[in-house]
Amino acid sequence: MLFNSYEFIFYFLPTAFLGYFLLTYAKQETTAKIWLVGVSLYFYSFWNFNYLYLIMLSILVNYGIGTYLSNSSNVRARKIALISGIVINVLLLGYYKYTDFFLETLNSFIDNDYSLLKLALPLAISFFTFQQVAYLVDSYRLETKGYKLHDYMLFVIFFPQLIAGPIVHHREMMSQFQDATNRRIIAKNISLGLYIFAVGLFKKVMIADTFAVWANDGYARSADLFFFESWIVSLSYTFQLYFDFSGYCDMAMGAALLFNIKLPLNFNSPYKALNIQDFWRRWHITLSRFLTEYIYKPLGGNRISPSRTYINIFLIFMISGFWHGAGWTFIIWGVLHGIASVIYRWWSRRGYSMPKILAWFITFQFVNMAWVFFRAESVQQALTILKTMLGVQNFTLPVRLASHVEALSGLSFFPERASFYTSLSVGLIVIALAVVIGRSNSFQMMERFRPNSYRLVFILLLFFVSILQLGKVTEFLYFNF
Repeated sequence: MLFNSYEFIFYFLPTAFLGYFLLTYAKQETTAKIWLVGVSLYFYSFWNFNYLYLIMLSILVNYGIGTYLSNSSNVRARKIALISGIVINVLLLGYYKYTDFFLETLNSFIDNDYSLLKLALPLAISFFTFQQVAYLVDSYRLETKGYKLHDYMLFVIFFPQLIAGPIVHHREMMSQFQDATNRRIIAKNISLGLYIFAVGLFKKVMIADTFAVWANDGYARSADLFFFESWIVSLSYTFQLYFDFSGYCDMAMGAALLFNIKLPLNFNSPYKALNIQDFWRRWHITLSRFLTEYIYKPLGGNRISPSRTYINIFLIFMISGFWHGAGWTFIIWGVLHGIASVIYRWWSRRGYSMPKILAWFITFQFVNMAWVFFRAESVQQALTILKTMLGVQNFTLPVRLASHVEALSGLSFFPERASFYTSLSVGLIVIALAVVIGRSNSFQMMERFRPNSYRLVFILLLFFVSILQLGKVTEFLYFNF
């Protein structure tokens, strides 16, 4: 079930809300939590009922191991249990997400023909796997509090954050569900939740899905693109991904607020970043937090030596790339960000700097061009688009521009054919760039939010315009990861 669907907005969300608060007002707090667990399981199974057993099995196994880690005093047995739990989670993720990738890679190296399993990727498996690995590590550190099974289940599968994050931590979620003040309807949270949900819905269906038309068309015929078209295609995807993920984060935060739950900030104007480290402090913040706390620091972080620090930085970005997808394009994307992060750390440690505008331009262009690998269906397709963007191939000018340049310079150009990409796409890219750089983001809008008639009209207008587009429902991009 998608946030941007009639079923979710008009049926599921109101039912989940009313059922939860009717039970809390009847002093049935435990039953209310179980109700949220039930509707979250329904929300998950709506996509594919056959995988409901998988997430349930994962939850029960991890809860059992976590409970043992919290209660046992046998140091050796606890360490074995932790390692076993992590291995089980990694193997489960690896089997469903990476088996076919490894088989394809093996076939290409040894010229064999092993049959692919063609497994459907269980929804949210990358997210709930990392979330539960963190819980096991914290249980081993004796930082969990012996939660009851329904509390643990709610922490893992609370539907606003289940499918595409944020990757939440037990400390920031469990305490909110246990807080008695959150068991009543709070009008401010309702208005704020609807406000930010409407903003996110508009971002998804009106902005991201508009850019998707140009991005999808361009990648479908990447070999035929000309110079200006390739830039429009790459930038269209850059902004499609931005508004798609930003819109999802907004809608997740808004839906959670209806239940008086505040999800952690996961998206904070990443295209305003002045360096690649700043970008990763703003993009998918909770993933960066997980990688830092549970991989980078255990590897030694920056405590051992400068060379070891560079290796650790590079490794976590390779892991980030592979986490996002089973393919060489994702690995290359992670490697590129790892190299850029190592270079920036080396640069900053030596006290070098550059003008802010130049720093922003370099960072944004690097991110934009790296996204080509992230989106491409193959390494060859990514290289084809990048070569065109750099003018190495298919370098021609649009008809109008070619005629002006020829008139001024006397040189002869081969103008591009009539293009699918018009001044509308260029104009929307310019507007989108101005918005993501110059305007307040959703988190800042939430901090300044005050319920009034103006914002009521604004929310209703956003909902009205967006709902008109729900007939052509599209998935969020991060559902694929």
